[in-house]
Amino acid sequence: MVGRSLYLSLAVASVFAHAPAESSAQPRPLTWHGGPAQLDIRPAGGHSVRVTLRPVGFETEFPFTPALDADLTYPDPVISLREIGAGVEGRVGNLEVTVRPDPLSVTVRNAEGEAVQTLVFREDGQVGFDVGDAPVLGMGEGGPQPGDDWRTNHEVEFDRRGRFHEMRPRWQSNAYGSRNPVPLLIGTEGWGLFVATPWVQVHLPEEGSGIFIPWERPDEPAPATEEGGQYEAAVQGRPPASQPTDVFDIFVFDGHDPAALMRDVAYIAGAAVMPPKWSLGYMQSHRELRDDELTSEALLIDVVDTFRGKRIPVDAVIYLGTGFTPTGWNTEQPSFDFNPEVFDRDPAEVIEDLHDRNVKVITHIVPWRRGRLNTLQGSIPVKLGESLDASHIFTYWQEHVPLVRTGVDAWWPDEGDWFDLFERVKRHQLYYQGPLWSRPNVRPWSLHRNGHLGIARWGGWVWSGDTQSTWKTLEAQVAVGINHSLSLSPYWGSDTGGFYTTGEFTGELYARWFQFSAFNPSFRSHGRIWRLRLPWGWGLSDWGFPEGQRDLPPESALDDERIETVTRKYAELRYQLIPYTYTLVREAYDTGMPLMRALWLHYPQDEQARGIGSEYLWGRDLLVVPVFEEGARVRELYLPQGTWYDWWTNEAEDGGRTVTRAVDLATMPIYARAGSIIPFDPVRQHMEEEVDGPTTLKVFAGADGDFTLYEDDGISLGYLQDRGTWTRMTWKDAQRLLTLEPGGPEGAVNFLPEDREFRIELLPGGETRVVRYTGSRVVVRF
Repeated sequence: MVGRSLYLSLAVASVFAHAPAESSAQPRPLTWHGGPAQLDIRPAGGHSVRVTLRPVGFETEFPFTPALDADLTYPDPVISLREIGAGVEGRVGNLEVTVRPDPLSVTVRNAEGEAVQTLVFREDGQVGFDVGDAPVLGMGEGGPQPGDDWRTNHEVEFDRRGRFHEMRPRWQSNAYGSRNPVPLLIGTEGWGLFVATPWVQVHLPEEGSGIFIPWERPDEPAPATEEGGQYEAAVQGRPPASQPTDVFDIFVFDGHDPAALMRDVAYIAGAAVMPPKWSLGYMQSHRELRDDELTSEALLIDVVDTFRGKRIPVDAVIYLGTGFTPTGWNTEQPSFDFNPEVFDRDPAEVIEDLHDRNVKVITHIVPWRRGRLNTLQGSIPVKLGESLDASHIFTYWQEHVPLVRTGVDAWWPDEGDWFDLFERVKRHQLYYQGPLWSRPNVRPWSLHRNGHLGIARWGGWVWSGDTQSTWKTLEAQVAVGINHSLSLSPYWGSDTGGFYTTGEFTGELYARWFQFSAFNPSFRSHGRIWRLRLPWGWGLSDWGFPEGQRDLPPESALDDERIETVTRKYAELRYQLIPYTYTLVREAYDTGMPLMRALWLHYPQDEQARGIGSEYLWGRDLLVVPVFEEGARVRELYLPQGTWYDWWTNEAEDGGRTVTRAVDLATMPIYARAGSIIPFDPVRQHMEEEVDGPTTLKVFAGADGDFTLYEDDGISLGYLQDRGTWTRMTWKDAQRLLTLEPGGPEGAVNFLPEDREFRIELLPGGETRVVRYTGSRVVVRF
């Protein structure tokens, strides 16, 4: 990982090497919002600049936004203007910048002379920019609701062009996901823009000029929706009321190298902290618990025992609160008191029993309604000068502490839709700093419905909200997850199977969604009629209480014992791939690259790959192709340039083309890139289980390749000091040589193994070697 101070010093070094050169034309004062203004342009990262236009006399250089890392300092501006003649040119960091008057515009090019972006500041306070003619991605989570079917669902959710984006954050049940907009636009032609201030709406045509339109009334309430729509609509969906509207603060990123863009976004917003390893395992949510059924904690224990008895991996169980289900873990929400109707014994004893079964316990929490918890502010621990009142997050965290002492491991903070942007980010901070205060050196985990750029430094796990159990929704979730991962945080997931049960919900739909979720950062089943979200639920004689659902699955779909076999297969695959996936988590922290990756991130020159939102890369080396058509027997998919191997058959396919893959219910297409090295473990039932057998390194021949396996204890904060185990693996295809040796960043504490065994499998042939690795360089010849 490039250190933050070093990263900034590289940018500063070029600042002083290139001073701007102004023309000799008669200068005129800059104006903005009807008054004198100052334009500042400074480096923001290795391949980005920060452009700030503000009134003269504004109290700070740029206004505060929780999206940015407050601990990061920026150099003085390279270009700073209160008046301008014919134009100004200068090198700002690694980018070339030109400022011109009439209208005031800022053009950015990279060191190779390639156009990045042009901003045009209009007299009406709006700001124009170049859209280009390639897909524009990112912009947070959520998009059009069902009915916007002028394109296929994944295209509607993927390419953001062709629409006016209101950018109103809100919960909405009849959409493909909650709306968590982020004004971070990623143009696949090679640019990125993030508007830090003010809150803007975005006019984004198919091509030509886009426009950022500042909200005139940032505290305007969102309208109520007809279908279940919104809680407390009069106070919901608020952009931050405290953001100034007379300052325009925007970051411009050079996106010709997508990895550099993602690194710079993570740099300004803060690195994505690593979650506990167990959170990458499967999580089972409990919802509908009938009074005549759950009179003790027996069901809580029985479900876990069933997972263990059926040999289906699971790492956590989640319990909803009362009010969201007839009898939840607590008394009526919002409450921090255990429900005496559920717990016959001391709750600590029940949680200890669950821990003895190697599952973590997650409780569903909603915030106190407005009036009691009117806002969120402060830090944990409390900083000097903070007001320790009812709105301080330390005060609110104290109500959670008894649950921590009882053994609760993690949190599902639901609702909060009435919070504005500042409060939503602050809530993520609450559920990161609070648990660390109670359990130092134990990584926190929490799952939220609300988020924005900047939450990754507080954990940043978000799920797509209360979606419908339909095939169209599953299709759209693929693109929703890709765009979330590009512009909000690396950690996303959905309710496997969808939340609201519909007549479309069958075992087939659940199995297809489960396959997709096995390649989401958050792997969790949840929804109304919760038994149908159990891996074995489609073979039960009684699927339980319908919870007021009017549109129910056909009874003929309820006896489908195939589903348990399929879900077990993909749960096992998730756990077998954990060495690979956990390394991706470290990459997210080090580089800003998400786990779910748009094809564009690794194939920016492939014009067809840029616009594909129906498949994605899981890390660099695996291509995941979800199936979202009912009764599908084939899946058409695109393979990027190079050679790709079918995961299930090891057959090679030439890339740069569309292929058709036959599928059955048990098959979701997965492909491995030639040259990839995929670490693959024996099946385990939970993350902490010690398995009998070595890690297999699947080496896919046909190209040179490398992979650096990362491992650590999975729970402590040692990774923040680069304490872990890095094993660099290099494959030379022509020589048929695999090299294993220590890796890791400079200055890392690399805990080298005393004696470790790897099984190496060369594919597609299947030739194997077993090698002992003790931390010294080893060369394996095939």
